[in-house]
Amino acid sequence: MSLKKYLREQSYDLIDGPVRNHKLLQLWRKRLLDRIENYYEHIDHAFTSSHPLTEVTNNALNVNTTKKDDYSFNIGLTVLEDILKSIGLGNLSVTAEIKSGKKISISYDNAITKEIPVGEIENYLFNADFKHANPELLRSANRNTIIVISGVVLAKNLVVNIETSFQLNAEVIAKLNTIGDGKLDFSISNESTLKMVSHGTSFFPIAVKANRIDFDKGEFDRLSLVSNDLF
Repeated sequence: MSLKKYLREQSYDLIDGPVRNHKLLQLWRKRLLDRIENYYEHIDHAFTSSHPLTEVTNNALNVNTTKKDDYSFNIGLTVLEDILKSIGLGNLSVTAEIKSGKKISISYDNAITKEIPVGEIENYLFNADFKHANPELLRSANRNTIIVISGVVLAKNLVVNIETSFQLNAEVIAKLNTIGDGKLDFSISNESTLKMVSHGTSFFPIAVKANRIDFDKGEFDRLSLVSNDLF
C-alpha cells in the first residue's frame, strides 16, 4: 500500500506545501482559491475554555519504509526538491547530480504520531469563549473557514530510493556524500539504485489530521474532518 493511501485511510494527509511548521492545536484559516494560512499558533491563543486537552500517542499508526510512494523520475525529483527545501535541506544541490533515471520512491522512518482526541476538542469548544472581543475571529468562525490540527505524524528520517539509468560507483557516492554534508547519507542498493537517508536530530512533520471548526451564528456546532490536501 502506498504511504499516501495508508495515511488517508487513517484520516491523515501528507504535507506537500512549502511550509512545514505544523503543530498540534494550531489554527489555520482557509482563504480564497483554497489557499490556507497559519492563523493562530495554538487554539488557546484564540479561545479560552475550562475543558482540558490531552495529547496522546497513536501507536496504531505505524509509518516506516514499508509504506512508500513511487513517482516517475522527473516528477519524483521535483517532489524530492520540495521536501528537502521544506525540511531545511534545500541548500544541498543533490538533485543536480542525478541527471537521469527511471523511478523514485519516497518514504519516512522513525516516525511517531501525536493526536488530541476529537471529542476533547469538541468539548473544549462547546465550553469556550473568545480570548477577547474579536470581530475578525467571529467572522471567520461563522464562515467555517477555521481549521484546527488534531493530529501530526512526525518523522526523523526521509528515505529515498532513486532508480537511475546509469551504473553507480564509489566515486559518485563519495561526491554525493560530500554534498550531503553529513545531513544526507548516500549508499548503493544495487548497481543502478541509489539510497538516500536524511540524518536529522529532531522530528519534522510529514502528515496532518485536520478538522474544520463549524460555528452557527456565534455558537460552536461541530468539527468536520478535512481531507482535501489543503496542506
